[in-house]
Order: sequence, then structure tokens, then C-alpha cells
Amino acid sequence: MTAWRLLLTRPAQESAALATVLNDVGVYSSSLPLLDIEPLTITGAQRSMIFDLDLYAVVIVVSKPAARLGLALIDEIWPQPPVQQWFSVGAATAQILEDYGLSVAYPAGGDDSEALLELAPLRDALARPGTRVLIMRGEDGRELLAERLRELGASVDYLPLYRRTLPQYAASELSRRIEAERLNGVVVSSGQGFEHLRLLAGDAWPEIAQLPLFVPSPRVAEMAKAAGAQTVLDCRGANATALLAALRAYPEPAL
Repeated sequence: MTAWRLLLTRPAQESAALATVLNDVGVYSSSLPLLDIEPLTITGAQRSMIFDLDLYAVVIVVSKPAARLGLALIDEIWPQPPVQQWFSVGAATAQILEDYGLSVAYPAGGDDSEALLELAPLRDALARPGTRVLIMRGEDGRELLAERLRELGASVDYLPLYRRTLPQYAASELSRRIEAERLNGVVVSSGQGFEHLRLLAGDAWPEIAQLPLFVPSPRVAEMAKAAGAQTVLDCRGANATALLAALRAYPEPAL
């Protein structure tokens, strides 16, 4: 895979970890984080959700920042978390929760809401009448997940913990980086990450849209295709293992 030269757009810490994995298999990468994580001020109503955590039969954590910030809140209030079923959208988020001592279920076949909703333990939990579900997430997102859960009879509350913002770059930085480092692929980890990519690209988007774009889920793939991306590769996951599998499956670009 040494012909690949990838632009990584995850938050800085996550891009650094991914770059190390890629370097180990001979893939060059350059990091241009398109997401900054900004913790939200927690309101009294939101803090009450943590006080009442034991009333939720199911807790779903949708991202690594949500896991870290949510666990920090729990630490402030609970000597140890109540017994309930925990779920995450992906393996990396699950690892943070498991390191805290929680038992977590997550879909092995993809880091998306659709795969999560197919999990048998979640389906079993939702089969009980009056199941209450808490979703730890960012400021917005995962509306489809909540909608489907409610259709299945659950009562759903959101606990928003952070917002993702676009770091400040010069208008030409994205194009300059791609040209200067001869990058031939772009990796995004979320729908908002893709939106920020387009925003930063500006008038250069038609050229950047020619590059292979690696995305984490069918939903983000559809967003990218609708925006004009020419080659969209769905990794079915936002983790390094999923990206490496997609790189191996797709023909290497010519040097």
C-alpha cells in the first residue's frame, strides 16, 4: 500500500494515532484536523440525567468524545455506575467504556446506527415495555437512531456533551497541502467531518472531489456522492482496521 498518500481529517489526537498505524504498513499520511472538540456547558437538566442514570435501562454512546466526557460526569456523581446495558456505535468508543469497567455491546459489522439497531442485545432490551434509553452524543446528530428507537417503543433522551467546530485555516490550506505533499486520498470520519471538508475546500471542491474519499458509513457515503465526490469508498467503520481493509481492497493509485 506504499503508493497511498492520505490526508487525515480527524481531530489531532485521533489523526496522530491513525498516522502511526498507517506508517507501520508503509502508508504516508498528512494530518489536517477538520474537527475540534469543544465541551458544552452542562445545564441543570442535563446533570439531572446523570443523577437519574439508574432509570435508564439502556445507555448508547455514539463517539469517543461522548464517552470521555460522559464518564467524567458519572465520576462526579456516582461512586460506581448503576447496572444497565451499555452500547456504543464503534469498537474504539467501546474500548474507552470497557477500560472504565463497563460491559459494552457494539456492532462488529459497521460503525453506524443501522448496524447498532440490528444488535440482538439491543433488540431484546427494547422488547421490554417502557424501556428508557439515554444517548450520549455531541450537540446534534443521530436523529435517525432516536427515531428508530422510538418506533420500537423506547423512550429516548439525549445528553449533548460537546460540539465539533472547524479549526481556523487559510482558505487555500486544503488545496495547498494536497498539492505540496502529493496526496492521493482523503479520509473523513463522520458526516460533520465531510461537511467541514467541503466548507474548507470552497471553490477547489470540484478538483478535490476527484480524489478517492474514504468514509465510515453508508450515510456519509451518500452525502459525499450527492455532493459530487467521484470515488467514495465506504470502510464500514471509522477505526484503523476498517480503513486498512478498504485500502487493501481498492487498487493502489499510480505513482
